[in-house]
Amino acid sequence: MSADWTKPLRLHELGRGSVTLTLEPDAAERAKVAHDLGLESLPALTAQVTVKPWLDGAEITGRFRAVVEQICSVSLDPFEQTLEGVIEVRAVPQGSPHAPAAEGGEMELDPDAPDPPDVLEGEAVDVAGYVVEHLALEVDPFPRKPGVEFDYTPPTQEESPFAVLKKLKDPEG
Repeated sequence: MSADWTKPLRLHELGRGSVTLTLEPDAAERAKVAHDLGLESLPALTAQVTVKPWLDGAEITGRFRAVVEQICSVSLDPFEQTLEGVIEVRAVPQGSPHAPAAEGGEMELDPDAPDPPDVLEGEAVDVAGYVVEHLALEVDPFPRKPGVEFDYTPPTQEESPFAVLKKLKDPEG
């Protein structure tokens, strides 16, 4: 997602056990994330994340809280709202026996089963990237400022040309 805000954690660093991180991007990093997500601004973003060993990869769990500024899709006024979310992801390195099968075959989907693990591009987990990804899932694509109502009344139906001609011919009509 946002290449300007990263927090890589190498898988071998998890050999000593889980790592707990508090992530908070600076103003420039938040501006880049806001741009990438199509937000007006991102006044605040914090995340508490724990990364622990999982099979031959990592499990990333935690929570984030953000204040996002968007444009109301009804009134076109800017407004801020607070978003919160949970992060729960598993990731494995390329070539892992636990990686999901390559694309192309049939896949059975079980909505109650946990998601298959992500496959990492290298030997590090970008923890900040997962925070941004989960924030993106919480952003409303059609935001509405609190209290704004969509009040639409369809235009009155125009009379057909024949009805207009009939009125000309028969004025009482």
